[in-house]
Amino acid sequence: MIMLDSKFEKAFDFNTYVALGSFDGLHIGHMSLINKAIEKAKLNNAKSMVYTFKNHPLTVVNKALAPKLLLDNNAKIKLLEKSHVDVTCMVEFNEDFMKILPEDFIMKLCTTYNVKGIVVGFNYRFGYKNSGDINLLKELSVKYNFELIIMEALSYENEVVSSTKIRNLISNGEVKEANEMLIEPYMLSGKVIVGKGLGKKIGFPTANLEINKNFVIPGIGVYYTNVLYNFKTYRGITSVGYNPTVQGTDLTVETYILDFNEDIYGKEIELYFIEKTREEIKFSSLDALIEQLKIDKEEALTKEISINI
Repeated sequence: MIMLDSKFEKAFDFNTYVALGSFDGLHIGHMSLINKAIEKAKLNNAKSMVYTFKNHPLTVVNKALAPKLLLDNNAKIKLLEKSHVDVTCMVEFNEDFMKILPEDFIMKLCTTYNVKGIVVGFNYRFGYKNSGDINLLKELSVKYNFELIIMEALSYENEVVSSTKIRNLISNGEVKEANEMLIEPYMLSGKVIVGKGLGKKIGFPTANLEINKNFVIPGIGVYYTNVLYNFKTYRGITSVGYNPTVQGTDLTVETYILDFNEDIYGKEIELYFIEKTREEIKFSSLDALIEQLKIDKEEALTKEISINI
């Protein structure tokens, strides 16, 4: 896959079909646009292209309204590569880009990237102050001679698939339902940091994930997870909560990794939330907590590993 981060700086010597959008979570609705671009490119001897942003436009337009992230850029690039997109252009959305007029944006897109087709969602808006809409895009498709493909909203179980809906599900702990609309199970990545060490003392050592508040944190509870570390995937039991049994006060994301015995403080891991298994419980004693963790472990051992490298 060809990766670009330039703003119309180098012209292509091949034709493209381009999917346009912020694609902030890469859910199945987004992929319907991207797959259509791939399909049309193959039919027309062109290359498929995704033109998107490194940052959500609202981080510039109105930071207070910017949503929590569902996916970091590295993970997004990996998913696009797996999808066999030929070219991904990931641009920094800033004040200069924000001021580009709608027609200027489409004109630059077409002339730089030899665009023969554009794929967008039914409610796509573009250009300065979002003043460009589908009607303008139809006019520009005639003026600049490209095929325009407008995709209708994708539904899952009679509800429109959206990043907002997925964020709400994850925040409520309904990760299994959210994952049905994502390309891969919801994932948080980051460094393993030093915790209180209680898990190790009771025979269930945990990896404490450094929390990035820019991302959606799953609702409080215990989850079956998959942990990707050093190119290998492990089963995990992850607690998101405040450790009420030991009067914890800070939110933590702690994972007991099954069949694992390495010191990974300071190391990066990827934590995939597969399903919520139970609520957070304040136990009457550490012995009661240990007994529950044994049950959690036995249950986790029966589950499949969902993440393939």
